[in-house]
Amino acid sequence: MSVAERLSEVRDRIAEAARRSGRAAGDITLIAVSKTFQADRVREAWAAGQRDFGENKVQEGLEKIAETPDIPSRWHLIGHLQSNKAKKAVGPFQCIHSVDSLDLLRRLDAAALALPPGTGRPEVLVQVDLAGETTKFGAPADQIGDMVRDASEARGVTMTGLMLLPPWSEDPEQTRPWFARVRALRDQLLQDGIPAAALRHLSMGMSHDYEVAIEEGATIVRVGTAIFGTRQVRT
Repeated sequence: MSVAERLSEVRDRIAEAARRSGRAAGDITLIAVSKTFQADRVREAWAAGQRDFGENKVQEGLEKIAETPDIPSRWHLIGHLQSNKAKKAVGPFQCIHSVDSLDLLRRLDAAALALPPGTGRPEVLVQVDLAGETTKFGAPADQIGDMVRDASEARGVTMTGLMLLPPWSEDPEQTRPWFARVRALRDQLLQDGIPAAALRHLSMGMSHDYEVAIEEGATIVRVGTAIFGTRQVRT
């Protein structure tokens, strides 16, 4: 199948999952995760109507952004971001999903305040760690409230929601409870007085479980192999 054909299939499945959750397909943002793939695949997806792209690593993302200056894409950083790379990420990436500490949040905010006038204000999401996996990043649930409050009061970045990378399972039903817990956490934060605009997005769900994530409230899904095929090995 071509990238365009895969994209069409993913969009159809998103629409069905959105319908099952009582929402419209337009309520869901699809991020095409292009990590390990060359810029020509990004162009292929863009030609098929895709506008949001995601990268795990800052450097790889910057390379592709530099190689595609003629197509008005919206770039998302979805992988772990080290604090010392905050300045590099702010600006080229319009949205950063993996804010996992107050230190990183403050560095991103300072870097955003230093952007040239007229540069769009970057969006950030706080990455939630519910499982406590040592191989993954994210802020513990008991720190999320303070982080979200700080982020919603930031002057350089705009807080827009929560992100989750749950424990891996081939069975989407095994990840469903994790998605439900993030939704419940979001709802509790809203009850605690966090502005709704700061929590309008739930970024959760990948190629193997994005439909379940949508059923549990995801507004952003991060899909790579279902669009681009088997991952390539970058040399």
